[in-house]
This record gives sequence, C-alpha cells and structure tokens, in this order.
Amino acid sequence: MIVVTAASGALGRLVVAELCKRVPADRVVAAVRDPARATDLARWGVEVRHGDYDDPASLRSALRGAERLLLISSPELAPDRRIRQHLATIEAATGSGVRAIAYTSFLGADRSGEGLNAAHHVTERAIVDSGLPYTMLRHPFYSEAFLNAGLRAAVDTGELTSGTGGRGLNTAFRSDLAEVAANVLSDDAHLGRGYDLTGPSWTYPQLAEVLSEVSGKLVTYREATGEAPGAMGFLMGLARSGALVRQTGDLHRLLGRPPTTLRQAVVGLLGGE
Repeated sequence: MIVVTAASGALGRLVVAELCKRVPADRVVAAVRDPARATDLARWGVEVRHGDYDDPASLRSALRGAERLLLISSPELAPDRRIRQHLATIEAATGSGVRAIAYTSFLGADRSGEGLNAAHHVTERAIVDSGLPYTMLRHPFYSEAFLNAGLRAAVDTGELTSGTGGRGLNTAFRSDLAEVAANVLSDDAHLGRGYDLTGPSWTYPQLAEVLSEVSGKLVTYREATGEAPGAMGFLMGLARSGALVRQTGDLHRLLGRPPTTLRQAVVGLLGGE
C-alpha cells in the first residue's frame, strides 16, 4: 500500500493520478487534512483517510498498513511549524511499519539549511536518521508560478516584462514532478538516492519569442525597472541573482523522456492557439 500525504493539493492529486496508472487504485491511500475535499479521489477507487500534519494521531491512523509513503512537504512557510509537522509524519511512519519513504524536498537542502531550505534540510536529516529506506526528490520552483499568470495579457498587449535580468530559470512543472514521484514509489531501484530535479532552462526573452510563434502575434520583451510586488518580486530577485540556473539531468532520466518544454507549456496554457 502506498500513502500520499497532502493528497488533495495540486501536486498530491497529480501523484495519486499517476500512481493509479501503475498500481491498482485500491493500493493507493490519499491522506488529507479534510476528506470532504477529496471526494474526487475516492471516486477513482482510492481510499481517502484523514491525515493532518498538525494531528499526530491522525497521521498514525492514515499510515496504518502502509508499505511506502510519499511525504509531500507541508505548505506551511514558518520553518518551526513545518519542521514539527514533518517530524510528526516521520515518527508516525516509523511507528506504523512503513518500509520506505520518499520526500519532496527542495534543491540544495542536502547541502544547506539556510533560508528556504531550513525545514527541508532538517527533514532530510531526520529521514536519514530514522533508518527508513528513503528517496529525496529535490524540487525546483514550479513553472506554474512563473507562467500561469500574464501570458494572455502579454499576447494582447504585445509586451512581456520581468525583473529576472534575462537569467535562466530551472523550473519544472508539477505534472512532470508528479510522474517522477510515481515512478520512484513503484520501483525499489531508487531507494537510498537523492535526486535534484530541474526542468529545461528558459528565460523570459525566450518566452516572448515562443509566445510570438504560438500566438502568431509579435510579443516583445522588456526588462522591468521596478520591483514586482509580493512573492513574484522575491522570485524575480532570486532569478536575477543566478540562484535558479543550476541544471541536472535527473528529471529527464527519471521521466524516461524530455521534461515539458517551454513551447509545450505555452501551447497548453494558450489553448493551442
């Protein structure tokens, strides 16, 4: 039996769907904070169990009879709370007889516990120390965070802006990362391994060119001079610093095919126009 935590989230739903292509649905368990939000998963034949990161008793119950666990990192941003949630899940896994655990970590968490990686670094160390066979799936930022908003407006206005300084981004799509997770959960060959998962490098100037090709309307790129507000400003700052340029071939190898390209993504997001 394979249990996926946070299974009602955007990534979790995709992982459950991919697992159901590989193993019988009745071997997949979706652990969720609110089972009422996962009725669609139940219709797939998947067992839905209450598993709340802040409720250790529910985690123990959710992991009952599990052979494998995918610990999808908590969406909680406060490191202390996130660490407590992850440690509670690891403790529940060891106490429930789980045979192997895969964890959705973040790039660089094996090397540093600074900044964004604080909770991921502690979690990786705790998994290793637990003695459970493991696989670390170190994710980049999701491509959706950069691409889902503003493409249609860029086509309409003929201009795409960003504050990345034209630097490369190594983002990856949730769908590709979910497929990798399902592959790892259904194959013992990945135990004891850590993977750094990056998609094909792309830039905003390249995105403007692809938008022009796909839409048939000229889209030019302009570097923004002001700071974007909120989370997007933070991401743009990271890109300008060169923090998102690191590349590996792990995602390609684990997929057994090339990851989703920028052009494929734009075609999908613009409805094939």
